[in-house]
Amino acid sequence: MTAPTAPPTAEPEATEEPVVHILWINAGLSCDGDSVALTAATQPSIEDIVLGALPGLPKVAVHWPLIDFECGPMQGADTFIEWFFKAERGELEPFVLVVEGSIPNESIKLDGYWCGFGNNPETGQPMTTSEWLDRLAPKATALLAAGTCATYGGIHAMAGNPTGAMGVADYLGWDWKSKAGLPIVNVPGCPVHPDNLAETITYLLYQVAGQAPMIPLDEMLRPTWLFGQTVHEGCDRAGYYEQGQFTTEYGSPKCLVKIGCWGPVVKCNVPKRGWINGVGGCPNVGGICIACTMPGFPDKFMPFMDEPPGAKVSSGASSLYGKAIRRLRKITLDTVDKEPRWRQKGRALLTGYEPPWR
Repeated sequence: MTAPTAPPTAEPEATEEPVVHILWINAGLSCDGDSVALTAATQPSIEDIVLGALPGLPKVAVHWPLIDFECGPMQGADTFIEWFFKAERGELEPFVLVVEGSIPNESIKLDGYWCGFGNNPETGQPMTTSEWLDRLAPKATALLAAGTCATYGGIHAMAGNPTGAMGVADYLGWDWKSKAGLPIVNVPGCPVHPDNLAETITYLLYQVAGQAPMIPLDEMLRPTWLFGQTVHEGCDRAGYYEQGQFTTEYGSPKCLVKIGCWGPVVKCNVPKRGWINGVGGCPNVGGICIACTMPGFPDKFMPFMDEPPGAKVSSGASSLYGKAIRRLRKITLDTVDKEPRWRQKGRALLTGYEPPWR
């Protein structure tokens, strides 16, 4: 007689790890420079984000024209733009919407459109970028504006432009909140700093996964830990400013204010962070700061090569103060730039030490 066999135990069903989708629209008025800049990020790199190399980071699917090599406009492994329609239908949850480029005012266009992204399958007509923003923003868990065009309008929003271009927050409203209660996150720069953008994307992914507190933003919706200090405060040339030493031509290590640098009033961390792996950045390589991270850029900072208005007073005062300070410091330098007199050979001990054997 054979013993009865126990019924086979059902294998527990494997639960799929939830995926956070990143939908990247670079169809605003833009040069795509922010997308190009992100490819240079190292802290972290876009590869670290996409491949899940960071501990605790949720699984990520990035739908971004520069990296989604499996998709085509209407062919390939899948249709690239279909992911955006899925999000609009509520089939992607959660997703982070990244917008690159300024948003034109389509309501002032009597015919045609300023910029668009794909076609509406129902009509076969182009869908404007602003229409995509209207459709996707209410469904997004987080919304990130990448680069100065998307954050504040940038070059395309200059005085005299025909498009009525504006930043995402101008379009949606500065008090806009996502369905998760997150405000718009602005990461300005023309182009955006690679690591600033990658770091902010990473923060938002951790926050969506419930592993980070509310992202700290300033009054212009910039991450405070990235834009809490001025260019001047992180600049290697700041000491020359304090000593009243200003250059009037390129190629000098001295302060660049008199040839147009706006660093003392611009919120940006590029001089301290460098550009790639800590190397480069505008004043670090001899270039003036033209304030590309600021909401008033470019109109309020032109002409770029002229000394900023406030700098005439501050640099003049610094020159007088610095001249006196340099003289006083030279006296101190002449004193401390010498060795003490007791460091010499001979039978006498000159250090002031009293030996006990006397």
